[in-house]
Amino acid sequence: MITLDGSFGEGGGQILRSALALSVATRTPFRMERIRAGRARPGLLRQHLTALRAAAAISEAEVEGAELRSQQITFRPHAVAAGEYTFAVGSAGSAGLVLQTVLPPLLTAAGRSRLVLEGGTHNPMAPPFDFLAKAFLPLLGRMGARVDARLERPGFYPAGGGRFSVTVTPVPSLARLDLLQRGELRTRRARALVAKLPRHIGERELKVVQRELGWDESCLSLESIGDAAGPGNVLILEIESEHVTEVFTGFGEVHVRAETVAERATREAQRYLESGVPIGQHLADQMLLPLGLAGGGSFRTLALTRHTTTNIEVLRRFLDLHVTVSPSGPDDLLVQIDGVSRDPV
Repeated sequence: MITLDGSFGEGGGQILRSALALSVATRTPFRMERIRAGRARPGLLRQHLTALRAAAAISEAEVEGAELRSQQITFRPHAVAAGEYTFAVGSAGSAGLVLQTVLPPLLTAAGRSRLVLEGGTHNPMAPPFDFLAKAFLPLLGRMGARVDARLERPGFYPAGGGRFSVTVTPVPSLARLDLLQRGELRTRRARALVAKLPRHIGERELKVVQRELGWDESCLSLESIGDAAGPGNVLILEIESEHVTEVFTGFGEVHVRAETVAERATREAQRYLESGVPIGQHLADQMLLPLGLAGGGSFRTLALTRHTTTNIEVLRRFLDLHVTVSPSGPDDLLVQIDGVSRDPV
């Protein structure tokens, strides 16, 4: 059994979600201690407990410590089972992070699965639905797995109440993917979503996009969301290139000016555009587990976040992989993942 220190690396929920995903995919039991020790409120919160229970549900796992605020668990999975599942966070906690936990093992299940996920769909500090649908899932399609996602109702922090469905059509094994060039720039879009808030918030954000990125007005759109459970605002920047689509977001916050929200998002997008790399920092974090389960792959990206470096170490604990990170240029890193060749004993 693998033993993991939950305070390692980013010290939050990422190490738990990645360990659960890899444990189910490889049928490897593990024990984790000091869960989320690096956070102000350590232990399992509602969204982490939902992810744990979701991983247990798709693998009929034996679990110890599955309760709120628990700081250690033992997880013993059985074979991953395709099927129809509904996972509800029960708060504004990210439903996307629950998907992040169960999707990697379901990609190689014996059959098709349909998931319904409820909770937050557009949360700060988590991949929003648009990022998953436009940036992440199409790359899984290039690895052979078909994953279709449909947003049924958005859920913003702090009200939550969002809902989306996902259909997973797996393959016997994921194909290697190498993303070293983004290719020709095709389309740019900026969408300002406003739910139960004045429209001028989105208008001001889009003006910043025009000013900072120079995007034409035809690339901009303002969408009023009428069916959200509570107020919310998010600015979504989509950059579609020949080989990859990247998505950058800025979330409205109380006492934070709309212009500040937009400036944060545009700075991130501008850095990506100027670097020439195909994979942004957050997408790099998301792609590690699928590439690890495929047995190899590579991509160029920006400086690694703590979430990404933590994921690399978790991959090494569950899989026989050789992961290297080397500079390829200014603000440009090459990440390579390859299976470890072992000599016969």
